[in-house]
Amino acid sequence: MVNPVVLVTGAASGIGEATVRLYAERGHNVVAVDVDERGLAELEKLDGVATLAGDVSTEETNAGAVRLALERFGRLDAAVLNAGIGGAGPLESAGSIERFDRLFAVNVRGVALGIRAAVPALRAAGGGSIVATSSVSGLRGDPGTWGYNATKAAVINLVRAAAIDYAAQDIRINAIAPGGTVTAMTGSQVADPQFSRLITSRIPAQRWADAREQAEVIWFLTSPAASYVTGVTVPVDGGLSANGGILPPPARTA
Repeated sequence: MVNPVVLVTGAASGIGEATVRLYAERGHNVVAVDVDERGLAELEKLDGVATLAGDVSTEETNAGAVRLALERFGRLDAAVLNAGIGGAGPLESAGSIERFDRLFAVNVRGVALGIRAAVPALRAAGGGSIVATSSVSGLRGDPGTWGYNATKAAVINLVRAAAIDYAAQDIRINAIAPGGTVTAMTGSQVADPQFSRLITSRIPAQRWADAREQAEVIWFLTSPAASYVTGVTVPVDGGLSANGGILPPPARTA
């Protein structure tokens, strides 16, 4: 039996790391990509995991990741384009456009390059699945993070359009939109009791998500159980995007 092969970007921490570990536990071979070489070294200890250090905003890294999958494992069945960075600051502040350019390069260009690199290998395997990581911030606005919001919204429509282009080739392309999740990016927010209470009070589930919960939805979207699902973005946000925001949701009861 040939183990399925999945490529995961942004693999060294947070949702990406949880995704690598989940697929490895369930018998997949994994190509893990990140700029964090120390984090990748930990993942290399897992059975069936190959790593590549690189920046997903470059064609070289995306092509190299697919090439590594084919050379090491002989095929590619799925790609999880999870790499992303955050950013905040007023639009009129010094350097805001430069920061936005970098956000766009990683969060959007990186997904487009990832799709383009993965598609030929998926097609050669008879079809496959791609999942990109957007955010609830791509579904609505947040104060002070206009650049991040814009890039995550772009991922959603990129996924829609690309899914249409490749559906007849049996390549499904979807996204998840995580809400507040415990990751390196949100670590300072989670650790701040006052801020953390403010955030969770706005989430109907009244808590932060664990990265593994996001990984489980990614798993579903790449699995045969989602064989007729393409072009969608699934909010994994504890009900946050369902809340209109005018009134707070009910508090958790004992």
